Amino acid sequence: MIIQKAGKKETRILSDIISQANIPVAAQFGLFADNAPSHPSFCTPEWIIAGMDRGEAYFLGQMGDQAVGCVAYESPEPEIAYLNRLAVLPGFQNKGVGKKLVSHVIDRARKDEKKQVSIGIIKAHKSLKNWYLSLGFEISGTKVFDHLPFDVLFMTLDLNAR
Repeated sequence: MIIQKAGKKETRILSDIISQANIPVAAQFGLFADNAPSHPSFCTPEWIIAGMDRGEAYFLGQMGDQAVGCVAYESPEPEIAYLNRLAVLPGFQNKGVGKKLVSHVIDRARKDEKKQVSIGIIKAHKSLKNWYLSLGFEISGTKVFDHLPFDVLFMTLDLNAR
């Protein structure tokens, strides 16, 4: 798999991957446009552009000529990088694509001399939580947001410990 930085010309590809990868999650947790309009299953090119405009970098994972996954990297704080929008098309899940994209973000955070990589996921998404735990992330807290119908679980990876 090749991982390449994506630009604004790839916003449709990115939003399609993010949306398609998250539709099963939305179904699993009963998320709809009216109760969770900011859930990634409803991702649009405009979301991607807004992220890029605030400094979020997107990366596409490609196998051959097909984009199969993506991830975003954001670093608005001096010591912390955020891993956002990790998404792998359903037909390519459980094949190491996500792990390679996470590793790419970790490598980028190290290069940028960050001390931590942070993520936020649906707290009740046990399989995703366990997957991140297997990659070395640790639970760092939970938060209730009034605009979301689920609690958010925050996880961090200490780059000094690895």
